[in-house]
Amino acid sequence: MKITKYEDREEWLEARRGKITGSRLKDLIVKRGTEMKKGYYELVAERLALSTDAEMPMDRGARLENEAIETFVADTNIKIITDLVIWERDDNNYIAISPDGYTADFTIAVEVKCLNSADHIKAFITQQVPKDYEEQVIQYFIVNDQLIRLYFVMYDPRMSVNSFFYLVVERSEIEKKMKEYLTQQYDILARVEATVARLTDNLF
Repeated sequence: MKITKYEDREEWLEARRGKITGSRLKDLIVKRGTEMKKGYYELVAERLALSTDAEMPMDRGARLENEAIETFVADTNIKIITDLVIWERDDNNYIAISPDGYTADFTIAVEVKCLNSADHIKAFITQQVPKDYEEQVIQYFIVNDQLIRLYFVMYDPRMSVNSFFYLVVERSEIEKKMKEYLTQQYDILARVEATVARLTDNLF
């Protein structure tokens, strides 16, 4: 067994990067199924990321969103509008989405994510939109009937490789889920209306 002593906590923390330690083993051991757990992608990211920070993903996303879209435009030559807007369905304005970017004809949209490096590298390796954002992606198509394609842009400038990439989602790939999610939203909103009406009646 090799023992290395550290006088400085920052140096000690840096030395732990990319290593399987006792506290993170639970995030690596697969007990059911074959899909790698998040700890695997954290190890890969720690080997490839230039640095880590304590910045919250939403804050990082807000700070880097324009830079990510500029990189996307330079890579694809697709002109993107980045006005601060909310899209609403024609038949129900309570069903909405706030696009990060879109084309003038509304057939293409861009959703930007600047996540932690582990989630970033997992999305690159699997070439799949992270499960946490599946509903958000589908909502774009539910709200905008003209939308044909969504570019799910991933951007993490801390990564030494693959700091920028995008995944393409086509309307034809998700039509079944669109119908299912739209039906559920109608049902939920109807329940909300009924509950609000009942509570309002009790006030008078």
